Amino acid sequence: MANLGYLGLGIMGYPMARNLRRAGHNLRAWSHTAAKAQKLAEEEGAVACASPKEAAEGCDCIFSCVGDTKMSEQVILGPGGIVEGTRAGAVVADISTISASASVRIGEKLAERGIRFLDAPCTGSKLGAEGGKLTFMIGGDQGVFESVRPFFEPMGQQLFYCGGPGAGLKVKLAQNLIQSNVLQAFNEGMVLATKAGVDPQLMLDVINNTAARSGLIAFKAPFVFRGDFSTHFSVKWMHKDIVLAMDLSDELQVPVPITGVTRQMFLAAIARGFGDDDFTSSIKVLEEIAGVEVRKL
Repeated sequence: MANLGYLGLGIMGYPMARNLRRAGHNLRAWSHTAAKAQKLAEEEGAVACASPKEAAEGCDCIFSCVGDTKMSEQVILGPGGIVEGTRAGAVVADISTISASASVRIGEKLAERGIRFLDAPCTGSKLGAEGGKLTFMIGGDQGVFESVRPFFEPMGQQLFYCGGPGAGLKVKLAQNLIQSNVLQAFNEGMVLATKAGVDPQLMLDVINNTAARSGLIAFKAPFVFRGDFSTHFSVKWMHKDIVLAMDLSDELQVPVPITGVTRQMFLAAIARGFGDDDFTSSIKVLEEIAGVEVRKL
C-alpha cells in the first residue's frame, strides 16, 4: 500500500483514480470540479482535497491527468500547485497529453526541488480507463519509472518505457497523429461508399477482411452505424493532440501534409458544435456535405 495523489477526475481520470483506490492504495484526490473528488471520497474512500498542493502532501507518487499544457503547468507549478505540497524524492507522473517541450521544462523545474518527474500519457479511451486496460507511454528516467511501475499497473495493461524526458509524449503525439488520419480516411471512404449506395455494414465487412483493416475502425464503426456519438474521447481533445503533433513537426521540420487536412476537418467538426462529442462524430461534417448518413440499414 502506498500514499498516492491524483489530480483531474474527468472521463478517464475518475475511473483511473478509482482503480488505484480499489488496488488498496491510500489516495488523495483533487479536481477542478470539487464534487467529483467528493464523490470519489464517498464511494471509494479517497480523501477529497481542496487544492493540488493538498492532494500532493505526504504522497509517494502523484498523478496528474488534465486537459492541456496550460492546465498541467498550472496544477503542477502554479500557486497552490503540486510543487508546493510534494516532498523531495517523490515522483510526479503527468498522464496528460501536452507539449513535449513544455513537459521537459516542467520536469526541470521540479528537479530543482528534488522532485522526480515522468511524462506518462496514455491511450485507451473511457472503456480502457474503466477496465484498467490503458496503454501508457513513459518518458523520463527509467529507474524512476521502475520504482513506480506498480502504481501504473492497476490503470494499464501495457506500459512502454520510451526514453528520456518528453519521449512518452512524442510517442503519444505520433500515435494520435496516425489514429486521427486513419479515422479521417474511414470517414471519407464510408461517406463515399454510402453515397454510392453501398450498405455500410457490407463495406465494413470488406474492410475488416482486407489489407485496409484497422483495429480502430473495427471497434468504432459499430458506434457510428448506431449513431452513438457518446463521448469516450472528444473531438476537441483529439484536435488539441493533432495541433500538438503539428507543433512537434514544426520543431523537427518534418512535413505532415495529410495531418494538416485532418486538423481542418476536426476544426470544422468543432465549429459545427460537435467538439464535446466522441471524435467519431467528425464524420458528420462529410455527411452533411454529401447529404447522406453512414448508418446501419
